[in-house]
Amino acid sequence: MTENVTKNSRRASRGEAALSRDTIIDAAIALLDSSGENGLTFRALAAKLATGAGAIYWHVADKDALFTAASDVIMARAIGISLPAATPRQNIQTLALAVFEAMDQHPWLGSALSQAPGQLPTVRLLERLGQQVAALGVPASQQWVAACTLLNYLLGVGGQNAANASIAQVQDLERSHFLETLSLTWSQLDAQDYPFTRSVAAKLREHDDRADFLAGIDLIVQGMTASA
Repeated sequence: MTENVTKNSRRASRGEAALSRDTIIDAAIALLDSSGENGLTFRALAAKLATGAGAIYWHVADKDALFTAASDVIMARAIGISLPAATPRQNIQTLALAVFEAMDQHPWLGSALSQAPGQLPTVRLLERLGQQVAALGVPASQQWVAACTLLNYLLGVGGQNAANASIAQVQDLERSHFLETLSLTWSQLDAQDYPFTRSVAAKLREHDDRADFLAGIDLIVQGMTASA
């Protein structure tokens, strides 16, 4: 009896070792992309990997740790790009757009980053942005605020865009039709209470999310360079 238990334990240990952390995280990312945050459970992940939950716990403590690890892998891939010999302003745009595209491709990423403030995924991005802020010539006393402003804008706008896309997908909404309907609603608002919103209602139909996002980055960088 003891000999059988020992053999089974050895088999389990070999199985746990064979199932790498990277394999688990890649499977978790695929599950998040297909089923969203609520679809990420250890039961679903174990079924996808054709293993037991114990083999997953061998590498990952819990769902929160797995969620953060998945977001860190995506973030590392997005901003791990080699920046060309360009200006700091162009490099900031390149990094920002890479993260925007990552959030667009993985709508759950914004939620994951918001649930892990100060942890490695956001620290990676803060570091790369901070290096470019310093290269812009922003005074050392203002670099923290400047880098955090960029970080918060990037995560906020990118995350909101991803959330909108996710909602549209769930509700089976076609983007142009949705914007057309919303534009019409805005144009019919009270002229005294909402003069600005009415004036930009037509813009809503034709705006480009990426172009608007980069324009915002540009405004922030312009303020930094003026300050510098």
